[in-house]
Amino acid sequence: MRVLVQEAPFDLAEETARFAKGEGGSGAIVTFTGVVRDNDAGTLSAMEIEHYPGMTEKALREIAQQAVARFDLQDALVIHRHGRLVPGEQIMMVATAARHRRSAFEAAEFLMDYLKSRAPFWKREITAEGEAWVAAKDDDEAALERW
Repeated sequence: MRVLVQEAPFDLAEETARFAKGEGGSGAIVTFTGVVRDNDAGTLSAMEIEHYPGMTEKALREIAQQAVARFDLQDALVIHRHGRLVPGEQIMMVATAARHRRSAFEAAEFLMDYLKSRAPFWKREITAEGEAWVAAKDDDEAALERW
């Protein structure tokens, strides 16, 4: 299991290949990559993501360990970036490996829902009109209820 919180971009193909390399006992590998998208008004110039070093990594490791145990995973990977990102840049990646596809898919969704709603990151949108902190969304909170 690997958990990375980093400012630098990551290579999706390289990370996927590295993750899959030792997974001979797995019947399924699921990956998901989140990308910074423009806001509804089409005016986002950048998103700044802040975190509290140490606390963030600990929280992500704990949730990844929960996913491994709960979904009987062979392995899990969580990468989340911080700093200034522009629309189109990769913001995060989740990979899960399990003997069966349902477990791999469910674990990936579990991790994504957690990252979206509970992971200790603070996001600020920057537009020509100014800056605004991104508030939690009811849909994201509701997604956690199924777990």
